Amino acid sequence: MELVFLGTGAGVPSKERNVTSIALTLLQEQNSVWLFDCGEATQHQILNTSIKPRKINKIFITHLHGDHVFGLPGLLSSRSFQGGEEKVTLYGPEGLKDFVTTSLKVSGTHLRYPIEIQEIAEGKIYEDDQFTVFAKQLDHGITSYGYRIVEKDRPGELLVDRLKAHGVHPGPIYSQIKENPFVDIANGQRLISEDFVGPNKSGRVLAILGDTRAMATHHEFIKDANVLVHEATFEREKEQMAWDYFHSTTTQAAEAARQANVEKLVLTHISSRYQGEDNHRLLQEAKQIFSNTELATDFFKLDITAHS
Repeated sequence: MELVFLGTGAGVPSKERNVTSIALTLLQEQNSVWLFDCGEATQHQILNTSIKPRKINKIFITHLHGDHVFGLPGLLSSRSFQGGEEKVTLYGPEGLKDFVTTSLKVSGTHLRYPIEIQEIAEGKIYEDDQFTVFAKQLDHGITSYGYRIVEKDRPGELLVDRLKAHGVHPGPIYSQIKENPFVDIANGQRLISEDFVGPNKSGRVLAILGDTRAMATHHEFIKDANVLVHEATFEREKEQMAWDYFHSTTTQAAEAARQANVEKLVLTHISSRYQGEDNHRLLQEAKQIFSNTELATDFFKLDITAHS
């Protein structure tokens, strides 16, 4: 699980930051990529990464402001010419279906793959054998969601030394032991799998919030996340402006991370008023409250690891 920040700016693009989009690469887990928001020129940003558009099969839209969705029709269209054949499922607020279908219809775009558009409400919106995704409505000028991605616990490591001590050497039987409650081996011995497999590994938790005021009501939703991605449109001194425009400051995001006991905070959605020379100052504002903080720039990458 790796996050790739394709765009980290707020409102309008700047020379240093494109507008919002984040890719979650799940190549080892599912051979796929999930996209969170798709601001204008997201497909251009992807060209500067190793991400293959045909691997993108889920797109989660936090809200329908243009800096989060105007890149969507172009990306969907281009994917047809980049080997994309697998279905793409879109999740987002009411109005997403009208936006996408109208854009494709009036531009005469014909996709070579099926799409499914799910207009969501709060609660569990997706589940498979590995992941569950939850949505929560935030506090913004229009309907805006946060997403909590929860990986299910993974099987523990095979205790190879213990197996060898029982005369069981590497081979297909190792997979059988890991996948079945018990295995009968050639000498007539029955091996109980739980005796030869370590404890389950805790699944990882990622929380990505769309545009929002920082609210105490969000803390339970982001609680104990390995990584929290939180908007930080404004610096600490602009708290009133942040409230008026339904956004958050660096220090408000940091306080949310501290209160919710998350492991790591990543700040994004930075106003274009701040340029490269301001990054250190913005980051230090947050780190004074929550030390394990990063401030994302375009193409910043982060591996998501479980709690140690």
